[in-house]
Amino acid sequence: MPAYVVVDVGVVEEEAGWAYAPVAQRSILDHGGRYLVAGPTPEPVEGTWDSQRLVVIEFPDMDRVRQWYDSPEYRRARRIREGKAQLRMLFVEGAPPEGFAPPAG
Repeated sequence: MPAYVVVDVGVVEEEAGWAYAPVAQRSILDHGGRYLVAGPTPEPVEGTWDSQRLVVIEFPDMDRVRQWYDSPEYRRARRIREGKAQLRMLFVEGAPPEGFAPPAG
């Protein structure tokens, strides 16, 4: 089942962003990931969002997400942005092919 990485990017030191992006992107592609959303300035329609950029990346499964995140390539990318970017990241399982069903109860 597909798994997703959702990243909410806040403040980024521009120079670090330019150095981080190609290293991170190569690591994602090398681990079977693909960008679904990578747009600047999300448009909030409900609630409060304090994000400069929202990124959603799809991987074949959760094991691949974890392999990517712990890989030497992505550890290198994380070191590049360390202390120079504020972001929040989630790993999320995809919905089964039959769609979302609310919990029984």
